[in-house]
Amino acid sequence: MKTALITGGSGGIGEAICRQLAADGFKIYVNFAHSREKAERIAEEIGGAAICFDVSDNNEVISAISGIGTVDLLINNAGVSEIGLFTDISEKSAQKILNINLKGSMNCARAVLPEMIRRKSGNIINISSMWGQCGASCEVDYSASKAGIIGFTKALAKEVAPSGIRVNCVAPGFIITEMNSHFSEEDLKLIKEDIPLGIFGQPRHIADAVSFLASDRSEYITGQILAVNGGMVI
Repeated sequence: MKTALITGGSGGIGEAICRQLAADGFKIYVNFAHSREKAERIAEEIGGAAICFDVSDNNEVISAISGIGTVDLLINNAGVSEIGLFTDISEKSAQKILNINLKGSMNCARAVLPEMIRRKSGNIINISSMWGQCGASCEVDYSASKAGIIGFTKALAKEVAPSGIRVNCVAPGFIITEMNSHFSEEDLKLIKEDIPLGIFGQPRHIADAVSFLASDRSEYITGQILAVNGGMVI
């Protein structure tokens, strides 16, 4: 049985990915930093294991992943955001966004790659955002971190392809999760008008994209950005 590690596995999108990959036959490690109860519940329900570490702390990442052993599939999903004018975001908040979203993804990839390279087999899927593709006003730091993930995906894919390792990226559009719970009904109405398909994305839509990229059906795909956004960014 192949092993998959999903960072931020207790969040809305993370949980959907964990459940889908478990259904696909993977042994799941559900990473969490704070939501222990939820992560352990998810892990128990899918026959996986919950694992606590902060992706932005490289020492924690190395220690935790060495404890897992072989990781066949890494899903870099952990992320945070903060809405506000670029000039109003504190240095502390800006650093946190970059450390978790971008540096965290790089930390985890760096930790799993030596064993993947030794085995000449592995798969890394990074979760970016449509704002990483086109940028969002009042989410500048977040957009920059997610754009960084796209660049990271493309560069790393080129570097590790000769070792039989694939690296791809999923760029979600507007997905109904707790991260977007602050939007008012009026806000949601306006956002939906900007989505050509006329529906909001659900966590399962991202999980389905990840499932495809994690499978042998995508064995000839690497360095690509799969946009799942209902046509909002084309």
